[in-house]
Amino acid sequence: MTRRVTRGFDPARLRRAREENPNPALRTRAEVARLADIGGATLQHWENGTKSPQVDKLAQVCRALGVSIEDVVDIPDDEMRLGDWRVRRGLLLPEVARRAELSISHVARLEAGQVVSLPVATAERLAAALEIAVPEVQAAYERGRARNPGEPA
Repeated sequence: MTRRVTRGFDPARLRRAREENPNPALRTRAEVARLADIGGATLQHWENGTKSPQVDKLAQVCRALGVSIEDVVDIPDDEMRLGDWRVRRGLLLPEVARRAELSISHVARLEAGQVVSLPVATAERLAAALEIAVPEVQAAYERGRARNPGEPA
């Protein structure tokens, strides 16, 4: 399955988090992959930048390494969009939709900036699902709407 590249994902940061881990046992790709329940080749592809991680699997690797997703996905808070918040929380789209009691397609359209307005009730549901404040949901939504043509959401 082809996935879009996770915005802000830095393969070099992931590699450094492993190679410079204070626990020597967590410096090997094989051990981190085992603990994260992914293949060693998968982790190698992510670290080399040849493949993009699925957010829930990336969250597992970060947990195994004892780092946060923010350590390997670098997006300043004032540039965060809805999809970025989902990634930062280590959640897949269906999980956010379930938590917010919204359809997956509606959340996907909101993240893509394809919905003309964001009702307060929807912002409140997303805020609860993403564990952020309503004004941050609204700002993230507006950033997604205002992005340049062709720029990924």
